[in-house]
Amino acid sequence: MPDPVPAPDRAPDRTTRPPAPEPLPHPVVDNHCHLDITWDGAEELAPEEALARAAAVGVPRIVQIGCDLAGARWAEDLASRLPGVVAGVALHPNEAPRLAESGGLEEAWEEIAALARSPHVRAVGETGLDHFRTPPPGRAAQEDSFRRHVRLASELGKTLVIHDRDAHDDVLRVVDDEGAPPRVVMHCFSGDATFARACLERGFWLSFAGTVTFKNAGALREACRVTPADRLLVETDAPFLTPTPHRGRANASYLVPLTVRRLAEERGDDLATLCAQVEANTFAAFGGPWAAAGSG
Repeated sequence: MPDPVPAPDRAPDRTTRPPAPEPLPHPVVDNHCHLDITWDGAEELAPEEALARAAAVGVPRIVQIGCDLAGARWAEDLASRLPGVVAGVALHPNEAPRLAESGGLEEAWEEIAALARSPHVRAVGETGLDHFRTPPPGRAAQEDSFRRHVRLASELGKTLVIHDRDAHDDVLRVVDDEGAPPRVVMHCFSGDATFARACLERGFWLSFAGTVTFKNAGALREACRVTPADRLLVETDAPFLTPTPHRGRANASYLVPLTVRRLAEERGDDLATLCAQVEANTFAAFGGPWAAAGSG
């Protein structure tokens, strides 16, 4: 979960939801969203409504990510109740230093480790390193937290979801030191083609968000083009990172088709073929298929 990106030069109407795009020809999965986080001033969507809107355009499954104790509890509970949802739980890289400073890190970590054992939790994450928001004094606690999450994912055989902001080399150093779990997803991939290749050499999946549609994201689009089809994932990071042409408004899983269509265009892929591949990739990355929204 990165910080919200700046609004475009012409301020959009932040209070209304963007219209639904044309449905995809084959289902895909939004592998990273935050249904519990609201977008200031925007129409709120109950989880059931958010899932229904997404399913209507070909996004019948999501991975709900919890980034702190409250969010992790919420994610696990939602996944236990609603078809279409599985969860990821962790202490966000910017959360760990704050907890360390307040003395609450150990207690929080113990609960995250317990929640991660739930059958409704498919992923340990998002965890990782963030050198943009966390200044140098907090980075030792951040790295220690990241290492614990890597080890937990390996112990439980669950997917590791990595947040990487301005910390490419250090992220790879830590994962190489600890040994990567069998399944690793680079959430909201933000590197160039060179970094993409370094991640791909390690067998990671690269997950692209609405940022790939931004005008200034040429290096990111180059990275998507060098990513093999079987290593490509798509996400929203909703309510953040809303794809063009709705940048600056609240994001949601029903807007995934905008990102998928841009990926297909950039890569020269047939849209239906890419959608089928992304769905298969997501199941492989998160430990197999799960029920679609509205199926139970």
